[in-house]
Amino acid sequence: MHPRYGLRDIRANEDLILDIFAMINLRAVDLNLLPVFEAAYEERSLSRAAVRLAMTQPAVSHALARLRSTFREELFIRHSRGMTPTPFADAVYQRLGGALSLVRSAVGEGRVFDPATSTRHFEVCIPHPLGPMIALRLIEALKAAAPGITLRFDTQSRPADLVASLLNGRYDLAVDWLPTKHAQLVETELFQDHMTFIVRDGHPILRSRDRKAAIPEWGVVRLRPRVEWATHPLAALRAESPWDANVVLEVSEFLETFLVVNQSDLVGLAPASLVSMASARLGLKPIAAGPEKRAVAVNMAWRSAREDDPAHRFLRDHLRKAATKAVKG
Repeated sequence: MHPRYGLRDIRANEDLILDIFAMINLRAVDLNLLPVFEAAYEERSLSRAAVRLAMTQPAVSHALARLRSTFREELFIRHSRGMTPTPFADAVYQRLGGALSLVRSAVGEGRVFDPATSTRHFEVCIPHPLGPMIALRLIEALKAAAPGITLRFDTQSRPADLVASLLNGRYDLAVDWLPTKHAQLVETELFQDHMTFIVRDGHPILRSRDRKAAIPEWGVVRLRPRVEWATHPLAALRAESPWDANVVLEVSEFLETFLVVNQSDLVGLAPASLVSMASARLGLKPIAAGPEKRAVAVNMAWRSAREDDPAHRFLRDHLRKAATKAVKG
């Protein structure tokens, strides 16, 4: 038995293991094919799965063909950019979950990870507005520590299917301040943020004794929220919404907020993590009359089944460091 697992671990996952074993005929399935399915599902590419498993692409294709024959169902639909799992493959992957690690232990499969030689590929979703800067810092770090690893980033505003994409392996990691709230996902705090008001350098409000009272007079530009302010899941953001301010313009990106503030007398509302980075470059000043500094945790989330994957742990460690550098500017 693998040293990481004891009898208590096996019993804790007994129902899940039985569920998988009931789904397939073990006499007809080579359990070594299951890691091939896992890699193909998560990489969405035969070539990337082959590199990850240190196999040839024809060998990966042959292994998937054997599984397709065993299940008597199509598993993937191939197209020019890779391949897409079928609904049946989605169901298989969801039911494998963490139990695959126990199956992997039983057949003696292990993963050796060397960052200096690894050619793994990772998909990272960072909807938080500091996403591009975190991505840049991570790319810089991996160039030195793991030059063969490739990354693809999605920094669009929070996708509607973010939780599902983490669960099905489309994304390896996600960074955001909206919580995922799912039993199969792990979340850990990267840093704390808060909202603040900003104005251009030389704005008349900087000479006001009561800056907060003066904000409605000048008008506010803010981001059009992904979630309505009044029903926002984060209490800190609900409380910090400038209800008494005169919101005259809503924009799609925080960069637009900065540019508008730089070119007008409007008062902007933005995360402090971005303001600290942009203030010197764009001639902006945070004003103490901004919302009360209620901390908002920015979290990193991933699927719990990837917890002990050494390559994934390596990625998490470097993303945490990259986020710290990005916040410090």
